[in-house]
Amino acid sequence: MTLIRVLERRSKAVPRTWLTDRFGIDVPLVGAPMAGVSDGRLAAAVSAAGALGMFGVPPAVPPSWIIEQAAVAAGSGRPYGIGLMAWALPDTPGHLDAVLAAKPSLVSVSFGDYARYVEPLRQAGIAVATQAGTTDEARAAEQAGVDVIVARGGEGGGHGRDDVATLPLLQGVLDAVAVPVLAAGGIATARGLAAVLAAGAEGAWVGTAFLACAETTTSQAARQRVIDADETGTAYGRVFDVAQRLAWPPEYGGRALRNAFFDRWHGRETALAADEAAGAELEAARREGDFDTAYVYAGQAVGLVRGQRMAADVVRGFAAADELLGRFDKA
Repeated sequence: MTLIRVLERRSKAVPRTWLTDRFGIDVPLVGAPMAGVSDGRLAAAVSAAGALGMFGVPPAVPPSWIIEQAAVAAGSGRPYGIGLMAWALPDTPGHLDAVLAAKPSLVSVSFGDYARYVEPLRQAGIAVATQAGTTDEARAAEQAGVDVIVARGGEGGGHGRDDVATLPLLQGVLDAVAVPVLAAGGIATARGLAAVLAAGAEGAWVGTAFLACAETTTSQAARQRVIDADETGTAYGRVFDVAQRLAWPPEYGGRALRNAFFDRWHGRETALAADEAAGAELEAARREGDFDTAYVYAGQAVGLVRGQRMAADVVRGFAAADELLGRFDKA
């Protein structure tokens, strides 16, 4: 999609895109489903502010947790979404059933064999997204029948590929597929949203910008770590997954704030897999809020998070993308 097409469909408020039109939202923005960070409360706050809020489903929660959080997210009266990890679903079949029962507007199924879940969700009237870290993954997603592809670059926080950065990935995916595309990874301000809209994305998929919001489930100490971090303060790898014995596919590592535990074990994952004491150390640190050892997943845009805010304020900041795009009207 060209910049001219973006500008032609602008309203007086913010650019109208497939994302805003499909879900009846005001800002072409999705709050990423950050498992362990976003629950129904954050999803509801993002949706109430005019974007599309989502919550992520940790593998260990019971199906009842999904139903409970869906009810909270739906309390805004606006569309919301749920994120599922495809690699975990075979061992947690009740998760898909709970999501189908909740009937959110959007479900993201990513990181593993997601294709088998696309049709059941679509038959239930739910739009389906998946995250792609390469152009080949995006092509496969289109073939699987998803409604929208999230082109997630290596700058992104949490789990995903680290193979291609957001901008070259977005360009490649937009050229390769005909379905709507959202951009993810390194987008934390209106400038980033305006950039991906101008490139032809239908909106942005954003997580890190919301990490320090009061509506997250994280502790104040974790939020402060995010606020104190700069753009060079993250690292990518499998250390935290290996220490927890999580069955994440190895191609999907995680980007988190760099800390002493990561530096000690990065490159020594085989030894870490056999070290029970290290796993116990990480678990204890999580309970105690010791973030020299425990993890805080965050993307390279973390340096743009400069204080604790309400989710509505973050969404309102992104809405200023219209003013940046509007500069081209005068050209």
